[in-house]
Parts: sequence; C-alpha cells; structure tokens
Amino acid sequence: MTAVRMVSLFISVVAEIFYSSTRVPRNTVVEVTKLAIEAGFRHIDSAYLYNNEEQVGLAIRSKIADGSVKREDIFYTSKLWCTFFRPQLVQPALESSLKKLQLDYVDLYLIHFPMALKPGETPLPKDDNGKVMFDTVDLCAIWEAMEKCKDAGLAKSIGVSNFNRRQLEMILNKPGLKYKPVCNQVRALSLLSFLFFFFFFFNFFFFLNLLLLYCKL
Repeated sequence: MTAVRMVSLFISVVAEIFYSSTRVPRNTVVEVTKLAIEAGFRHIDSAYLYNNEEQVGLAIRSKIADGSVKREDIFYTSKLWCTFFRPQLVQPALESSLKKLQLDYVDLYLIHFPMALKPGETPLPKDDNGKVMFDTVDLCAIWEAMEKCKDAGLAKSIGVSNFNRRQLEMILNKPGLKYKPVCNQVRALSLLSFLFFFFFFFNFFFFLNLLLLYCKL
C-alpha cells in the first residue's frame, strides 16, 4: 500500500472520531493533515461536526505558504450540520466554517444528513429526558439555501450525504431547481474496512505513530 493510499484511508476514518475525542491533541490534526498533503493527498473531507476545521485549515494554509501546493490543488469538502438546517442559518454556517479554515471557499459543501435537529450550538440537542430534539425543515428549502451559497461563491459545488432515493428525488423534482446535487456521499463499510476501523479506534496512538514513521520513510 502506498503512502498516499494509506494516508487517504487514515484521514477518511480519523475524521469520524476527531470531533468526539478529547484525547486527540489539536496539533496532531495539523501534523497529520500536513503529512497527508506531503504524501500527495489532495482531497480533504471534513465537517462542522468533526470540530477540526480550524486545525485542518491551518495545515492547508501552511502547505500553501511553503509552496508545496496551491489552493486550487486542494479539493476541500465540508458539510452542513443538522442543527443549521433552517434556511436562514445555512449560509452563516458555511461562513463560520470558512472563518475557521481561513479559506475563501470550499470546493464541495454537503448536507450532512437528511435529518433536522433543534437549532443551536449543541451538535446533538436533547431534552430533559435525554431524548434527541428534532426539528421540521423542508429539504427543498434547505437546498435553495445551499444554492445561494454556491451563487455567493462560497462553495464551488453543492451536494448531499446519506440521502435515500426518495429524499434525492424531492430535490431533483423541486420546481425551480437551479443546481442538481453533484453527489450523494455515503459510506459503505466492507468487512476489511470495518476491521480496520475497529483496530484503529482502539489503537489510535499506536497506529498514528506507525503512520507518521511510515510517511517519513
């Protein structure tokens, strides 16, 4: 397995746990992202939920500053989290991510999940009984707000993630549709990927040290 493929696989898995693990030092996120770029990785997939955009942005800007890459060489994906689904919150959410990244635009902006949650800064809002608090928002209204983000130049392309066929068709059949979703990002874990994820989750720092040594060879 090449360093590029190994780092690619690593980033795609580690993104899912960075946001929930207080054990992962922030400078580790910066270092790993820099190593990924040095190894040839160009698609960086992150999200508001992962809570690492400030560090990822720092790494990207650092590699741009030292001449390793240009901004157009990097394809950066971010995602709109479910607590920001009300149309008036969509563009400010993207602007907040861009401020953390200190970038002018994202290459791809996705609706993270087709499931609206109560607006607020808490990623998974719950009531006093511990039940998740959902919200009711029209997917088509969210998509119209996403289209405005593209028109404003804040996102080069827009798409969805984890949508089923019915949800996709709601957008595709929307009257006045301006831009079709460029993709529907989903994760399909093979047995090998699942075993890798299981090993990685419980052996994070061992794997991280192994990866860093491997990439420096």
